[in-house]
Amino acid sequence: MVISRFEDIESWQCARKVAVGIYGASLQGPFAKDFGLRDQIQRSSVSVMANIAEGFGRNGKVEFIRYLIIAQASSVEVQSHLYIALDLGYIAQPEFERLYAMAERVRQVIGGFIRYLRGCHDRPQRETRNEKRETSRRISQPNQLPY
Repeated sequence: MVISRFEDIESWQCARKVAVGIYGASLQGPFAKDFGLRDQIQRSSVSVMANIAEGFGRNGKVEFIRYLIIAQASSVEVQSHLYIALDLGYIAQPEFERLYAMAERVRQVIGGFIRYLRGCHDRPQRETRNEKRETSRRISQPNQLPY
């Protein structure tokens, strides 16, 4: 799959869902009145998707990876803020677990994307055993070249 827009990136799509979930939880009850925590958790959740998008818009893989790492850290920040929201009774345990798991999923998907970007384009892809056998067989047959 070719990614031509940041909206095509799976981790951005997941991060968007987390941000919507965080906004939904933080705009209810006493959580809505704790302006400091509410604003911080909202900003960190939006930061995840914003950094993915901004990194995509940068020139080059190295810069993109740098922004993805920042997005990953913001996802962990969301998880940390969720603990205090739980401890203060702003969210119930099931809501905490749901949002925490969503943020963890985003962190993992970003990590996979970073590994892909670091590995996929830096070195040639390895041939599978079947491909090696097929190449070997073609070379061993007279008058045939492997390309």
